[in-house]
Amino acid sequence: MPSPYRAIFGRPGTKSFSTAGLLGRMPLSMMGIGIVTMISQLTGRYGLAGALSATLALSAAVLGPQISRLVDRHGQSRVLRPATLVSIAAVAGLLLSAQQRWPDWTLFVFAACVGCVPSVGSMIRARWAEIYRGSPRELHTAYSWESIVDEMCFIFGPILSIGLSTAWFPEAGPLLAAVFLAVGVFWLTAQRATEPVPHPREQHAKGSALGSRGLQVLVVTFVATGAIFGAIDVVTVAFAEEVGHKAAASLVLAVYALGSCLAGAVFGLLHLKGHASRRWVVGVCVMAVSMVPLQLVGSLPLLAVALFVAGLSVAPTMVTTMALIEEHVPRSQLTEGMTWTSTGLAVGVALGSSAAGWVVDAAGAARGYLVPGAAGLLAALVAFAGYRRLRPQPTAPVAGPAAAGGLPGQGDPERQGEESVGA
Repeated sequence: MPSPYRAIFGRPGTKSFSTAGLLGRMPLSMMGIGIVTMISQLTGRYGLAGALSATLALSAAVLGPQISRLVDRHGQSRVLRPATLVSIAAVAGLLLSAQQRWPDWTLFVFAACVGCVPSVGSMIRARWAEIYRGSPRELHTAYSWESIVDEMCFIFGPILSIGLSTAWFPEAGPLLAAVFLAVGVFWLTAQRATEPVPHPREQHAKGSALGSRGLQVLVVTFVATGAIFGAIDVVTVAFAEEVGHKAAASLVLAVYALGSCLAGAVFGLLHLKGHASRRWVVGVCVMAVSMVPLQLVGSLPLLAVALFVAGLSVAPTMVTTMALIEEHVPRSQLTEGMTWTSTGLAVGVALGSSAAGWVVDAAGAARGYLVPGAAGLLAALVAFAGYRRLRPQPTAPVAGPAAAGGLPGQGDPERQGEESVGA
């Protein structure tokens, strides 16, 4: 492991909570694609499969920020365990209703309840922020590491989920995802020493973290970005089935995550100057351009190459997003702020997977890649439109000794964020 990554694990407990976070985040890459694979195996209906995946994502989008707000107030250990138990019970109901061929509406009810799953990635990043607050370089490396962990989930998660559901029994992928969730969350919440200190209710009188204009830009852009991810998952499974190698879809999606993982590892070694908002807009635009080659592929090997190249822009953009969230959201609402970006992604995944499912049913898998292409274009347009909200604002000139002798820590928060991110 390169020395910057080795250095961040010098603090007690960091290895343990990061490993627990890896397990707890595996359902992020396994559950949605597992449901798509399970339903397509049992019914052959990609429209239904995509709609169920969308229902799960939308439910997580609605419930996730509320769970994280409770975490900011009451602590991770008190909130995450009951939320996880509800989600696991819903997974059991979903698998039973699918296996027993119950009416479609029961599938949607259970899929909506599965969305009670907590945002484990936000919980882990909040722990890193608590440990390395005031140390921007170490925090940049820690966020990069967690992006690598995210991509590790997306490398191995689809392989496990799709592979087990196609080779063993259709419900195997979502079932294993639920096991990972239970182990990861209960292990994480047992680690009290590194848990961020909860903030009293009165500190939240200012309302939701989504009141931040900068966070609003990030969330709306991530809706379009999530549509890219959701559509690629559904269309790639359908494309692989059309060419007669459905199980290979997991390997192709893993290559997509591998590109992001490698880029994230390199990005964590860099100490970039300048404000993070510029890097963020560039990253979103590169993600949009990388969708163009997908419209031209005609075989799985070419698709894997195109997705690997597309993945190179994902992790650096995500890492930069975390830096911008920390700048634009109050410390007492950091977990909620991080979860709102996950919510944007979840809404986008819901829209993208649903739209892709219907396009595949109507026009075939090759046409389905038009959906992530359109989503990438929309993400770039929103990023450009909202860039001014993310830029550091110039500090107003002050006059007189009284103004010059302000309290420590006063000044323009945007400029302070620039100094911390651009170190």
